[in-house]
Amino acid sequence: MHSSKAALLLALVGTASASPTGLLSARQADFSGNSQNGLQGGACKSMIVIFARGTTEGGNVGTIAGPPFFQSLAGMVGADNLAVQGVEYPADIPGFLAGGDANGSQEMANLAQQAIANCPNSAVIMSGYSQGGQLVHNGAAMMPADAVAKVAGAVIFGDPLNGQAVQGVDPAKTKVICHNGDNICEGGNQIRRAHLTYGQDADTAAQFAASMMPAAAAPPAGGAAA
Repeated sequence: MHSSKAALLLALVGTASASPTGLLSARQADFSGNSQNGLQGGACKSMIVIFARGTTEGGNVGTIAGPPFFQSLAGMVGADNLAVQGVEYPADIPGFLAGGDANGSQEMANLAQQAIANCPNSAVIMSGYSQGGQLVHNGAAMMPADAVAKVAGAVIFGDPLNGQAVQGVDPAKTKVICHNGDNICEGGNQIRRAHLTYGQDADTAAQFAASMMPAAAAPPAGGAAA
């Protein structure tokens, strides 16, 4: 009996060690949760995403747009090169109707500045979905000009302020994804199906964000860094 258990254990260990792709997938799975705190107490990564979830979503990054985006991005730049930090804020309806929660907007600005100051060689991306997009706009406007100029890029899904620039961020480094028929992107307040399907744009958003990766830290062509 003991020998059978030992043989099974050795077989499992052998399978795991022979499957580097499986191990990479496991690391990427860390980006699937609705809360991400990669900036808090962690080492600087080549790319840092500060993300604000949409109204009524759980955790600090939600589930609709954030995690699919992070997982796709991890596959492109390498999971070991990516940190994601969610913005803690109520994400309630009054905040959306006010143009974005004021405290959450300030927290977005604070986290982006923290990342820029503590990790000067990292590419810092400000990102959000729905009300989280309002926080990107508001947070950028709250930052000193010299700080926001160091933001590598902005990625917004279902932007309530669609058509407005992210203040201080080069328009060429800004990606706003809005679906046809999304009333939120049209300045309304109706949640339609078009506003709930931004997970399908994860690869498009990730490709854009990955292009902001420092050249020296980019993974080799043909695959992600290990």
